[in-house]
Amino acid sequence: MTDHSLPAARTHYYVPGASHYSVLLSVSIFFLAAGFILRINEVPQGLWGMVLGALGILYVLVGWFGELIGENLRGIYTRWEDRSYRIGMVWFIFSEVMFFSCFFGALFYLRRIALPELGSYSADLTPYSGFTGAWPSSGPLGNAFTPMAAWGVPAINTLLLLTSGATLTWAHFGLLKNKRAQLNIGLALTVALGLSFMVLQAAEYMHAYDELGLTLGAGVYGATFFILTGFHGLHVTLGSIMLLVMLGRGLSGHFSSKDHFAFEAVAWYWHFVDVVWLLLFIFVYWL
Repeated sequence: MTDHSLPAARTHYYVPGASHYSVLLSVSIFFLAAGFILRINEVPQGLWGMVLGALGILYVLVGWFGELIGENLRGIYTRWEDRSYRIGMVWFIFSEVMFFSCFFGALFYLRRIALPELGSYSADLTPYSGFTGAWPSSGPLGNAFTPMAAWGVPAINTLLLLTSGATLTWAHFGLLKNKRAQLNIGLALTVALGLSFMVLQAAEYMHAYDELGLTLGAGVYGATFFILTGFHGLHVTLGSIMLLVMLGRGLSGHFSSKDHFAFEAVAWYWHFVDVVWLLLFIFVYWL
């Protein structure tokens, strides 16, 4: 987050003063989790706990990141902090890779190991008569459904995300050349494409529930479909929010060609989301 052409003003890492945000964030997460648990157990007060927790988290995000932005604009950060933020972002994306790897691993296990094994049992060894174990499957006990076609909304969403990766890269090139208009237009286009993806995915979910019978009750196919696409949709939502923040900062003139790691970090995250969607399109929708 610093200009590497300038000498560091310090020979040690900047240590900020004590902050109340970490404690408040922990309390807010507790209220959100406890409220969710109460809500699914049909306790009316759980909704208020969720709202209170969500508002607390939002307050912390705005306040805490606002302080970080202010420190950077005041020139407090040097190469020490820059390196720390980069390492932290790399490890964060690695944790996200492992997160999605677990779900893709579960999908592979179900398709290539569990279902074929269940379908290979003879009629006298299995209680599931007529079960073949072919994919897509609701499993022995899931509800009937129609699989989601790949060449409709999913294909359009693939095009949207691939295009958003291109517009974000174009915005980055503009920033490197100090072309503010290119930066802001590229970011605005990327945000618009991300929001379009989210709208189409919501429409896809309604179509799945209302017309295809594709719900969480549709056995292993329904579970893996909604877990993988749902968590990816959550990441697109978070990425779009981060891009909106970057657009606001870009319009405020916060970045320079040599001092813009916040932009780079969000770009890394967005390109990761793009790659995950390509894998989803291939292994969940297409194959």
